[in-house]
Amino acid sequence: MGAIASRYRVSNSGLTSTDLQNMENQNKRDNPGTLDELHKKTKEVMPVNFEGGKLMVNKGISNHFQMSHTLTMSSAQNGYKIGATYIGTKQISPTEAFPVVLGDLDPAGNINFNLIHQLTNEIRVKGAAQVQECKLTATQGTMEYKGSDYTVAVAVGKPDFSEKSSILVGHYLQSVTKRLALGAELVYQSGARVMGGEIAIASGAARYTMDDSEVSATLGAAGFHICYFKQASEQLQVVAEMDTSFRGMESVGTIGYQVTVPKAELVFRGMVDSNWNIGAVLEKKLQPLPFTFALSGMANQSKQQFKFGCGLIIG
Repeated sequence: MGAIASRYRVSNSGLTSTDLQNMENQNKRDNPGTLDELHKKTKEVMPVNFEGGKLMVNKGISNHFQMSHTLTMSSAQNGYKIGATYIGTKQISPTEAFPVVLGDLDPAGNINFNLIHQLTNEIRVKGAAQVQECKLTATQGTMEYKGSDYTVAVAVGKPDFSEKSSILVGHYLQSVTKRLALGAELVYQSGARVMGGEIAIASGAARYTMDDSEVSATLGAAGFHICYFKQASEQLQVVAEMDTSFRGMESVGTIGYQVTVPKAELVFRGMVDSNWNIGAVLEKKLQPLPFTFALSGMANQSKQQFKFGCGLIIG
């Protein structure tokens, strides 16, 4: 009787089953992603500057294996690096397959290694390690659980049982509404080098998504970080960022933009911050050849510093 009465009231109010379905879709809360990706949209717009000359050659060995060769020549770094990427056969979506294994090695014996694997539809594990001068300098393991409208992640960084030191990080991000997500982070560190033997720092996070823009923020004892992303048009994206450190009593504001010209296959990214840093990166695909040409420039007028970079990516 209750279900019949409910349908009767809905019918009298003028709502159809299609209207109800649209209302459910509007109120449906999707998975918010991970806390690490809270500011992802803003970070992707900011240019990644480089100095000197860079040549990168990517070669696909098979459908699952790819090799890369990178040659860098600059005042800060000179050298050659070889990299490898393996993508497994476990297809999660048209654009995702697992496991993913990435690594690179230089002649000095420095190694970077990353592993990502989707164990189930909800559970993903990540591992990372870094070796410098034949010594293991950094390790990290992460496990993520993605629910229908929340994500929980736990990370362990470089545990040293001999010195009884470790770093534990816990993340939680919840979709409160279709547009609003709230989360929290807890960082715990112990060891002989830590004042008092151990320390715990908690912080909160929030993200509000609109049709063509997004605001994200984190706030904790160390400081606060606020980002704003705006899709101004199909070709233009504009971002703003404010990063404040309570300990260093310093605040840096940054404005960035990305211009995409699809017909010319050209992407231009630029930024300027409150420390008088100005940077820009231009990327141009040279069709029909599988080449991408990149130009980078960065300047600081107050410090009289100027850096220029030129790169070519093949493959």
